Amino acid sequence: MTSKKMVEALNKQVQAELYSSYLYLSMAAYSDRKNWKGFANWMRVQAAEENEHAMKIFDYLLEIGEKVTLLAIEKPPTDFGTPKEMMSAVLEHEQKVTAMIHKLYELAIAEKDYRSQIMLQWFVTEQIEEEAQVQEILDKIEQVGEKSTAVWWIDKELKKRGKD
Repeated sequence: MTSKKMVEALNKQVQAELYSSYLYLSMAAYSDRKNWKGFANWMRVQAAEENEHAMKIFDYLLEIGEKVTLLAIEKPPTDFGTPKEMMSAVLEHEQKVTAMIHKLYELAIAEKDYRSQIMLQWFVTEQIEEEAQVQEILDKIEQVGEKSTAVWWIDKELKKRGKD
């Protein structure tokens, strides 16, 4: 049996993952307005992934016979500055999500909730990938600078995401 505290924490994580999706959709819209089509594409793909993450927890709660309680989703910002500033905000957000996942995992350990530990292990691993992916983009921006031709090249590369 999963504790009430764990169910509440998992429902809050569903909310956090849906907020992440909302945030990345807002970044996609901002990027599109700036004609950064590659960044817009990357953010749309990221938003879809975050929605999948929310659904993974949503489905887990249902599978173990617990109640899903959908919580309000905060309005995300609409302006994000330069590509470097925007991707820095993405990294900061992903680090925040990583900390949330770690707290959930710690709760599962403390409560000896083995099935939640197993499910959350996927998220622990996923967050390593999430942060590394964003850091790679930031490293490229750092290496080439934010000159228009450099941003254009990175933008062109980001258009390829999700088009395998």
